[in-house]
Amino acid sequence: MRLVALLVAGLVLAAPALAGKPPSAEAIETKLVCPVCHETLDQSTAPIAQEMKAHIRQRIAQGWTEKQIIDEMVGQFGPGVLSTPAKHGFDLLAWLLPLGGAAAGIVALALGAAYWSRRGPPSEPPEEDSGLDPETERRIDLELARFDG
Repeated sequence: MRLVALLVAGLVLAAPALAGKPPSAEAIETKLVCPVCHETLDQSTAPIAQEMKAHIRQRIAQGWTEKQIIDEMVGQFGPGVLSTPAKHGFDLLAWLLPLGGAAAGIVALALGAAYWSRRGPPSEPPEEDSGLDPETERRIDLELARFDG
């Protein structure tokens, strides 16, 4: 009987340690945005942001988890209060579209580089007929060579 009582007492005393450390108000404030100025709570000085910060600290003192506090804020202010979009449902597009666009750009550049590298150097333009007889062309070439030299 004593052993059972000792085990129960040990579990009661160890429960706070097993639960982990309480969430950090600063960490939660970086994950939430002020609904008025749209800055993260840790940077905002708007009155509503100050109220939200006080509410967060009150909930931490009551033993709420970070997820519970954030869920409550989303329930009260809507999903726009999150500093980053959710990673599920329709909000997943906010993560996938930029990544998909970047991937499409990389593929387009790779295909373009492969196409241009296969084409080889540009061909020499065909020589045009100047309409001069060979003797006149020879004399012009000699004069140009003398002039360049």
